[in-house]
Amino acid sequence: MDWHYTEWQAKPIGFVGYSAASGGLLAIERLRQIFAELQAHTVRNAVTFPRYYELFGPEGELRDPEGPDSAAKAMLDELRWWGELLRQARRTQANTA
Repeated sequence: MDWHYTEWQAKPIGFVGYSAASGGLLAIERLRQIFAELQAHTVRNAVTFPRYYELFGPEGELRDPEGPDSAAKAMLDELRWWGELLRQARRTQANTA
């Protein structure tokens, strides 16, 4: 992430995390701090899979997809909104530079 500093500036970032207990929330919170320093915007909504080993069937399908589906929709809607806003802001900034 650090090697491509300028590529992250004014870009929206969403997270999908998994772990045995928290669903990757601790890693996501740390990454939020890092992306803030890279001048990227992280969206509030995330998709997490706590106890991921209990959530998926033998063929890799989600046993109960309703929760992750609604979390993904919320995150993607927020990413789309911020993406459009930040794209316009980058265009405006480029035109005034």
